[in-house]
Amino acid sequence: MTAQSRIPHFCAMCGNPLIEAIPEGENRLRAVCPRCGHIHYVNPLPVCGTIPVWEDKVLLCLRAIEPRRNYWTLPGGYLESNESSFDGAIRETEEEACARVLPRMLFTVIDVPFADQIHFFYLSDLNSPDFAPGPESLECRLFKEEDIPWDQIAFPTITRTLRFFFDDRRTGLFRTHHIILRKP
Repeated sequence: MTAQSRIPHFCAMCGNPLIEAIPEGENRLRAVCPRCGHIHYVNPLPVCGTIPVWEDKVLLCLRAIEPRRNYWTLPGGYLESNESSFDGAIRETEEEACARVLPRMLFTVIDVPFADQIHFFYLSDLNSPDFAPGPESLECRLFKEEDIPWDQIAFPTITRTLRFFFDDRRTGLFRTHHIILRKP
C-alpha cells in the first residue's frame, strides 16, 4: 500500500468529492475538499516491532497472512492511534507470538519511502521462552544465527535488522541503526 493508493475520494468532514490541488502556503498536490476546504494529508505508516532475544536465539514468526504468507518475520505491525512505537512493539509481539518482552533500546529505524512506511524495531529480551503463534502467525520459533532461513525472510527490513543485530552482537556494541531502503 502506498500513499497514492490511500488517497481518499471523499471528504471526511463533509462527504464532498475531493480534488487534487496545491493548497495555499504549500508546495505539493494534496487531496482537498472544494466545498469545505479541508486538506486530507496522507502520511507514511509507522510499523513497529521487536527483536526478541532468548539466550543466543532470536524469536521469529511464520506469517499466516498476506503479504508474504509462509515467510518468517520478526513480530511487528502497524502502530495504532494513541500508541507509542515502544508500546506498539510490545503489543505486536504479544499479538503475533503470545510473548512478553522487555525492550532494551530502539535498534533500527528504516525508512521505506517506496512503501510509504517507517519501520521501528526494538532490541528486546524475552521474559521467558514461553510463546505461541497468535492469529497472524502459523508458527513461532527461536533461531540461532546459523539456523535462520535467510531465503525465507518476509521483508528486506527484517533481513537488515537481523544482520545488524548479529553484527552488533559479534562486536558487543549495540547501537541504533538508521537506513533508507530504496526500491529494489
